[in-house]
Amino acid sequence: MGVAHIVAADMGYGHERPAHSLRHLAPSGEGIVVANNYPGIPSKDRTLWRRSREFYETVSRSRSVPLIGKYLFELVDAAQAIPPFYPRRDLSRPTLQLRQMYAGIRAGLGRHLMEKLAQNPLPLVCTFFYVAFMAEEYGYPGDIWCVTTDADISRAWAPLYPSKSRIRYFAANGRCVERLKLYGVRPENIFLTGFPLPPEIVDGPSGRLLRQDLLRRLCVLDPQGIFRAHHAPAISAHLGAGACPLGRSRRVPHVMFAVGGAGAQASLALVVLRSLAGLVRRGALTLTLMAGARPALGARFEEEAKRLRLGSSLGKTLFVRAYKTRRGYFDDFVGRIRETDILWTKPSELSFYTGLGLPILMAPPLGSQEEYNREWLSQVGGGVFQADPVYTHEWLMDWISSGAFARMAWNGYTEAPTHGTYRIENALAGKRTEVETLPLIV
Repeated sequence: MGVAHIVAADMGYGHERPAHSLRHLAPSGEGIVVANNYPGIPSKDRTLWRRSREFYETVSRSRSVPLIGKYLFELVDAAQAIPPFYPRRDLSRPTLQLRQMYAGIRAGLGRHLMEKLAQNPLPLVCTFFYVAFMAEEYGYPGDIWCVTTDADISRAWAPLYPSKSRIRYFAANGRCVERLKLYGVRPENIFLTGFPLPPEIVDGPSGRLLRQDLLRRLCVLDPQGIFRAHHAPAISAHLGAGACPLGRSRRVPHVMFAVGGAGAQASLALVVLRSLAGLVRRGALTLTLMAGARPALGARFEEEAKRLRLGSSLGKTLFVRAYKTRRGYFDDFVGRIRETDILWTKPSELSFYTGLGLPILMAPPLGSQEEYNREWLSQVGGGVFQADPVYTHEWLMDWISSGAFARMAWNGYTEAPTHGTYRIENALAGKRTEVETLPLIV
């Protein structure tokens, strides 16, 4: 029997990824409900959602277009920007963006979905704030929860009249907790849980697989033993005495470059491939180009690999991953992450994956929320901003040799939230999660 309806939206990957970590809570046979693409969705709703998604993806990709692209992106981003946190002040006044969203609800958007879910009024866990607003406006009979998916959030995440709302929040970090208070959400409706990470990797409160993966990364990413020599007592305390002996690993580092849902980093991925071609060809590095649910992009990556004389490396030290469906992508991504030693991506919701003991190499952010993700990731020490991608073959190997990425893996594991999925699961059941106390990093 299901614990809750898990509802997302396929606007980029940021709202579906956390839902995928919570899918085990959904009723059998239901899985994740995608609010803008579910069986029986009215054609009017589908059209409105599709236009919104296409606009989002077009604007995200437009940033790389000379002259006009940058200004178009900045104009749209300004309309949904996150205001400065300090000085602390009342930020509860609704924005124009929020009022427009509610106008869509009053025109009937989402009513069909809420009526359908109300037939089995389990708690509703939404990873897209707009769906939570719909549920409240249409009088959904069950509890309504909203999962924040970035390290800081805009006013659009809180409802029109927050102090009167019954929507409750699972906050990804301390900044989201404090930000929701500034927006007028009542403190009793805010729960600090951490971002929901894949339970298949976290492997329960004990974190057996998590520690196993971290141990491998520390050995691979610290070939000179510099980091391990400096932190041997702490490593032994967490992973066991002698768990990570000094000396070179038999494995070579495995880097994954993950393109976001809008595909805006495709050009950067090609630059990285060209720079790393020699290392990949010699077997000194393994590279995965994650194209996501974009088969055409995957074909483009493979074509470039063959042009660079890397055809024989495909399936050995070079992997191109592309999927026909978004579900196929999310299902396979978890396993691929376990094989990865360094994740190179923009500071999206994947920033929270540093909590898995995974160092994040940050590509340029898209939008103010990703600027804040970048700041948070730097605060916890789990990631670093990329250097000139043309010279990746030089600086990447230097950073690995120095033990820098091993340090980031360790920082992410020890400082970033890891058990968000279990805290959310237990909160829905009215129980506490008996794991470490989360730091209120704001």
